[in-house]
Amino acid sequence: MEDDEKPKPMGQVIQIDEARIKDHLGEMVRGTVEEALNAMLDAEADQLCGAGRYERTEGRRDTRAGSYERSLDTKAGPVKLKVPKLRRQTFETAIIERYQRRESSVEEALIEMYLAGVSVRRVEDITEALWGTRVSPGTVSNLNKKIYAKIDEWRHRRIEGDHPYVFLDGIVMKRTWAGEVRNVSLLVAIGVTADGYREILGIVEGPKEDKSGWSSFLCDLADRGLSGVQLIVSDACRGLVESAAEHFPDAQWQRCVVHFYRNIFSAVPAGKVRDIAKMLKAIHAQESREAAAEKMAAVIAELRAAKLRKAADLLEEHGHETLTYYGYPDSHWLKLRTNNPLERIMREIRRRTRAVGAFPDGQSCLNLAAARLRHIAGTQWSTRKYMNMTPLYAEQTQNGAVVA
Repeated sequence: MEDDEKPKPMGQVIQIDEARIKDHLGEMVRGTVEEALNAMLDAEADQLCGAGRYERTEGRRDTRAGSYERSLDTKAGPVKLKVPKLRRQTFETAIIERYQRRESSVEEALIEMYLAGVSVRRVEDITEALWGTRVSPGTVSNLNKKIYAKIDEWRHRRIEGDHPYVFLDGIVMKRTWAGEVRNVSLLVAIGVTADGYREILGIVEGPKEDKSGWSSFLCDLADRGLSGVQLIVSDACRGLVESAAEHFPDAQWQRCVVHFYRNIFSAVPAGKVRDIAKMLKAIHAQESREAAAEKMAAVIAELRAAKLRKAADLLEEHGHETLTYYGYPDSHWLKLRTNNPLERIMREIRRRTRAVGAFPDGQSCLNLAAARLRHIAGTQWSTRKYMNMTPLYAEQTQNGAVVA
């Protein structure tokens, strides 16, 4: 080649769009973002060269000439990109040209592509929508293996400090097994720390919400360091209450008021639900447990007078389970009497998994859901104070309780 002869560009040159990258990488985990983006840079460089790094092949069109660092400032922190340099052509890349969901994370997108790669049908469309170029299922699979390892490490991390309040719930998903669609349960736990911040404690996959599943999950939480639990809030899931008593014997149990209302509503005619709802809400609007119990007795009498025997029996037998929160600071009552703190978590899991439909296996379902939770854990959901815990410990100190 003559000295004044300029090298001819080879392959497709993809322009980088820093503004769009900055816009769509907000609130993501910086370490995972950096690793994933650099892996994709390497994959694109290999594609332009026609061979992998250090690979000797007749089909090679170019060779690498090192790399240079390029920094991007994101809301998650600075991301360092190691941009490859090629000898014969200019290497430019759009790592993530557009990202359609502002609250999505790179981890979830890669996992969703991996799941699509398993079925092959959607992988090219999804990768093209996310990156503006088609990525092979093999490349996505390799990236996901690294991400799965990080998610697994996060799921099994040590739980530090006391968590006075713990909220538990389960969600049923669909999975395929031997050509049939079957249910698989995801069990989720969040807690409120002694400083008043929310923390996602764990998520596991189980065949169903039964005592063995909940017992195994709660045992894992205890083994990982969950301590200082004073109140567990949940629905009356089968086996959950018994398992909670076994693994956290010092904790009290609060039955979710909203779920209990639904149980009552199922025992009354549809036309009377609104009136019954007002009666039930009046119970939990009282200013003390004693007043609430007194109001409950009056409501039970009213239900029997209206010949709603089944609803009256449910309230008489289990209504006291919804009054446990009265034993805690009144400033906490509204947040302790229901499982609402878990509602957004479950809603996000449903939203992210709905597009997949039936998962190829329970582990795939767990990985995608855990990626969503790990992303939420890095947002204001966990960094913004949720409760002022001073009243709790002040009352217990006055009452002579031992506070860790």
